[in-house]
Amino acid sequence: MRISEPHHPPFAFHELLDRFPRRKILVVGDIMVDEYIWGGVSRISPEAPVPIVEVEHEYIRLGGAANVVANVRALGGQADLVGVVGGDAMAERLIHEVEQIGVKSDGMVVDRSRKTTRKTRVVAGPQHVVRFDRESTDDLGDEIRGRIEELIRDRLASVDALVISDYGKGVIGGRLLQEILPLAHARGVVIVVDPKVNHFDMYRNVSVLTPNHWEAATAWGRPIRSEAEVVEAGRHLVDTLRVQAVLVTRGEKGMSLFEADGRVSHIPAVAKEVYDVTGAGDTVVGAMALALCSKATMVEAAHIANHAASVVVGKRGTATVSVAELQRALAQKEE
Repeated sequence: MRISEPHHPPFAFHELLDRFPRRKILVVGDIMVDEYIWGGVSRISPEAPVPIVEVEHEYIRLGGAANVVANVRALGGQADLVGVVGGDAMAERLIHEVEQIGVKSDGMVVDRSRKTTRKTRVVAGPQHVVRFDRESTDDLGDEIRGRIEELIRDRLASVDALVISDYGKGVIGGRLLQEILPLAHARGVVIVVDPKVNHFDMYRNVSVLTPNHWEAATAWGRPIRSEAEVVEAGRHLVDTLRVQAVLVTRGEKGMSLFEADGRVSHIPAVAKEVYDVTGAGDTVVGAMALALCSKATMVEAAHIANHAASVVVGKRGTATVSVAELQRALAQKEE
């Protein structure tokens, strides 16, 4: 095992970013809406000891797999989206928002037996007051899953990478992965997975898995309390799942990359100010997929993803990073 020092390796990131517009990413997974209600608090309710939020504005953002697609598009890449929405008014708004970023909505299957996954956050000034979720988490029915499989088969022939965005809302399951992963391997596409803990055994032989610190510890089966235990957990996941790499995202401690050849790279966090981490994992997988299919090494792709995430966590709410913002972040790294 070789553990690299936490430094930034030199690489021609401009050349890699210039390739992004010629790359196409297929994103499959749980499509969601992130809804925000912003306001201020000046008094407590007389009915109960809770703050009264005086609503100032409301908006929605693409979430989950749709946010991965939004990040790919913001970085200049091409994208396809396959997933499920409910038969409701929010689905119509979601479809409109996806089309607004230049992505076709014909891969968004409407399942009228489900709700469109919707996370509503009430925020008062800097304080996140409450979040309430409306969702269906049952596995897909055979008919809907069959339609999803057909859509994926049709698209895999024309993409460079497959991103699986698994939020545990029912789209990603064993039967679907048994169908699509062999097809992706046969096509030779990069496979990047944003995992859900209870599905880890399904992700064998993918290119890279991107669990956060808690997910990695849960999959390992023990708490991670030290740098040595991070390494043990990362190596365990690589060896058990036989993946090319595992990228553990660790918040203020940065990221740790574990590769199948035994190399371990600790990448320090670069965010100067963290405002909101919502959706940062979506940015990581989108940037990783674009970088890897643009011929970046795993370490280069991880550095690009790290800097992309450092931009979005400094923004309010679910957000994306543009090519210009990523270029500036990477340029600051080299100074």
